[in-house]
Amino acid sequence: MFKDVLESIKSYDTIIIHRHSKPDGDALGSQIGLKHIILENFPEKTVYTVGDASNYFSFMKDSVMDVISDETYNGALAILLDFASPHLASDERYTLAEKTVRMDHHIYCETFTDVEVVDSSFESCCGLVTAFAVESGLKINAIAGESLYTGMLTDSGRFRYDSTNARTFKLAAELIQTGFDTNELYRNLYSDKFESKLLKAKFTLKIQFTKNNVAYIYTTKQELLDLGADEFSISRGMVATMTDIKGVDVWVNFTETENGVLCELRSNRYNINPIAVKYGGGGHKKASGACVKDYDTAMQMLSDLDNLQGEDE
Repeated sequence: MFKDVLESIKSYDTIIIHRHSKPDGDALGSQIGLKHIILENFPEKTVYTVGDASNYFSFMKDSVMDVISDETYNGALAILLDFASPHLASDERYTLAEKTVRMDHHIYCETFTDVEVVDSSFESCCGLVTAFAVESGLKINAIAGESLYTGMLTDSGRFRYDSTNARTFKLAAELIQTGFDTNELYRNLYSDKFESKLLKAKFTLKIQFTKNNVAYIYTTKQELLDLGADEFSISRGMVATMTDIKGVDVWVNFTETENGVLCELRSNRYNINPIAVKYGGGGHKKASGACVKDYDTAMQMLSDLDNLQGEDE
């Protein structure tokens, strides 16, 4: 499965690694991890990572992105990680590269690179990149190990989601053996400022329920402005406040922004991906996202989710 990826890496002196915008732990982890796998095994190569920054994951080693010119793409290889559609790219200049490769674990939507490795059976893109390294006989150093483990941990919900399997733990063991400090990683990932605890408590009080017990939170642009928080911290960060509520199998977080309403859909039972796709989004069977134009469209999505949960009632 990985032969063409490895041959592509071997064939190019300059490699530029992309991922999706507004990065989570998996996007950054796979990007940083792959960079250091390449440099560890092919030190003569020049490897860049590009994209927007993430305040939440700024603790990750080598997470500051490179600033490069368009000319850098001349004769270069661009590797795209952790996104299923071109419009999600953190930097669309990958089209300037001589050759493109994509590695992704989302549900397949379309082909848009020269070499494609898409496998939605992996819990994370970091898991896919780790499998690439292990199966290709490549060395994984401590920075790569910690980065990949971070993404594997966050995208699997601390190894709780049903995409986690025996392969996940085998690959995680490979990463832990690289020698990074797991205690330091957990402190950075899961310790909260008191202000963050207060914010989560505030959003817990905002939870509402549909007739079929879909949990949801709706945050207006004015509320977002009053909070002084960034979109990612509210949209992606607060959806977890609805996790593990007894009797709730579907939940969604709506966040108004200047560009539309961000929708984070989650379920512990149903395939909610078709609903995300219906509204222009995508992702996984039980964790997907979309951006819709306004409140009314968001409520139509909520109605679809309510009907989905009500089918078994």
